[in-house]
Amino acid sequence: MTHAQRFREIYEECHPRVLAYTTSLVGRQTGEDITSETFTVAWRRVRDIPRPELPWLLGVARNLVRELRRRDSHQFALVAAEAQRISIGARPDVGDVAADVTEREAALRALAALSAADRELLTLLAWHGLSAKQAARVLNCSIATLTVRLHRARRRLEKAFDVAYPADTTSAPRATRTDREGALT
Repeated sequence: MTHAQRFREIYEECHPRVLAYTTSLVGRQTGEDITSETFTVAWRRVRDIPRPELPWLLGVARNLVRELRRRDSHQFALVAAEAQRISIGARPDVGDVAADVTEREAALRALAALSAADRELLTLLAWHGLSAKQAARVLNCSIATLTVRLHRARRRLEKAFDVAYPADTTSAPRATRTDREGALT
């Protein structure tokens, strides 16, 4: 396989996920620019890219985003909504739309209340579908360290969600599920 063929294969397989990752960090337009820069680096270093390629590419993208953040800052709530739309897409099931919107808004508020490091860790696993090993590689830490950070980030997210979406409020009821006969579960 030539270097050009390998690059094409990597690009076709990983571009959407790298774009979703960068978009979740810096927004759609800047995310596209960072993704382009990421694949420019990949082209130059195609011989050095290990398998699986995605963690390496996300590590490059993460470094490029860090450089960008040294110069500029962005609002996270809009970025998170766009990243979720890209990575999850349209849901085929239709439930209680009002409850879904309310719960989604509370989840985004809770996520936005976390530190950038917690948000990145949680979205790498939840939205971008990386394994713990791959996420540890992107974040340049051991799996044990990642596991501890993940546990703590999840606890902080739960607390932030409870603040953003109290269970006892009547103005924002939590979504309930029903079985086939319509009984609440």
